[in-house]
Amino acid sequence: MESLLFLSARRVASRPPLPPLPPDLYPVLFGAALATGRPLVLRELVSAWPFPVLHLQRLLGRQELLRDHPCKLCLQAVILAVVAQLRRQLEEPGRRSSLRVLDMTGLPDSAPGRTPTGMSVWSGTVALAKACLEVSKHQREFQRRGSKRHKGRSGAAAAPQPPGVDVHADLFVNGTSYGILRDALQSGAAGPLRLKCRELQVEELSAAGIAALLESLDPAFLRRVDLRFNNLGLTGLSVILPHLSRFPQLRSLKLQYSNVDVRRPTPESAIGIRCLAGQLGMLPSLRELNLGSSRLSGNLRQILCDLRAPLESLELSFCSLLPADLAFLSQSSHAASLKRLDLSGHDFSQGLLEPLRLLLEETSASLLHLDLMECRMADAQLAALLPTLRRCRRLRFLGLYGNSLSTAALKDLLRQTVELPDLRLVVYPFPADRAPPETSAWNSEESSDREDVSVEVDAEFAGMLADSGRTDVVWTSNPYGHKDLDFFSL
Repeated sequence: MESLLFLSARRVASRPPLPPLPPDLYPVLFGAALATGRPLVLRELVSAWPFPVLHLQRLLGRQELLRDHPCKLCLQAVILAVVAQLRRQLEEPGRRSSLRVLDMTGLPDSAPGRTPTGMSVWSGTVALAKACLEVSKHQREFQRRGSKRHKGRSGAAAAPQPPGVDVHADLFVNGTSYGILRDALQSGAAGPLRLKCRELQVEELSAAGIAALLESLDPAFLRRVDLRFNNLGLTGLSVILPHLSRFPQLRSLKLQYSNVDVRRPTPESAIGIRCLAGQLGMLPSLRELNLGSSRLSGNLRQILCDLRAPLESLELSFCSLLPADLAFLSQSSHAASLKRLDLSGHDFSQGLLEPLRLLLEETSASLLHLDLMECRMADAQLAALLPTLRRCRRLRFLGLYGNSLSTAALKDLLRQTVELPDLRLVVYPFPADRAPPETSAWNSEESSDREDVSVEVDAEFAGMLADSGRTDVVWTSNPYGHKDLDFFSL
């Protein structure tokens, strides 16, 4: 139910211009304007914001009834209001503003088509880059006019510059947006509107381009670098990773789909592995590492040997690991610290099963998130793992999608894991014994039958959870219908 204060704020926000307001009403009015899609009201609020920090995600979190994805026009209005404010301050040096930090980190990514009125991380990055370039251009023009005005006046003092605004943001860049973001970072570093990147995600960019971006970022703020689909290989990584050592707060590094394949040892690959290990060892705060889809067979020890501290999150999906790799993890300092472990895409039907069981024994006291999707597990393998899974008392998420498990095995899993007090989400595979017969071609009737069975199975599991008093646990066969548990929320 909406509070009386929020209802009043919605009414005020629906009738601009705003009346004079006490400072403590600005946050609730801002939330109401976001909830009802009032870009003009948001511009008014930003221009008169009475606090040094405007943190959008916290304001969203305060209002339970706000949409998950604030509208694109609203976010653009906030950015434009800050630009307009800084331009006025340049033109009128005596004008003062309380706002020093606009924090746009943590906003949900609105995928095109799914939430057409929302703003994607990509479009938000471009909008912020354009805003920085616009303010920097206006500053240069103002300074040029000022120098002409004071030309010939001996001892004329330059007009004082406004303190400016730092924009904290999570940035996404690819080949299309690279140029404008690079220019914004380089030209705006000392300007009135300064981009401070908290998390950088890069796709389909050259090693040289990534290195140039990293050199343009504020070293004190970056906590995550996510490089995916960049086809870097060991050679490209050796170009990029040395640039990461200048970021003391970097805790998360994701290198999935980087085209690393060291299954067949060569002198060149041995040199590359030693180089990769040494560069990872130069990151003192690193706690999360994702090497997904790298072919690492037998080389995990060499790659992780120089890390300065135990990892808390390790993602090794589809990495062609060998029993020796899992044995190394079991005996390493990482095992007792791991909160998140992703070993999807490995064959646990045979030789890897016992090394996996031993690894889970060592991680059981700390593990919160375990992903074993598409691991060729059948009922016998799940039964062998169940006693160990039951010892993972802190487990919150279990992913088993894509394995060949029967309804009976899944029900046994449910009955034995309801005793795990923190478990909240299980992504299970469509039961192998309930799947409709395969046909030579896809048809709508088969799809409809499968959907009907899925609804029926979901209902069975929901009933079992209710009977066990665990309605707080969700069992779903949809691998995409949930939000991943992020390392920084563990």
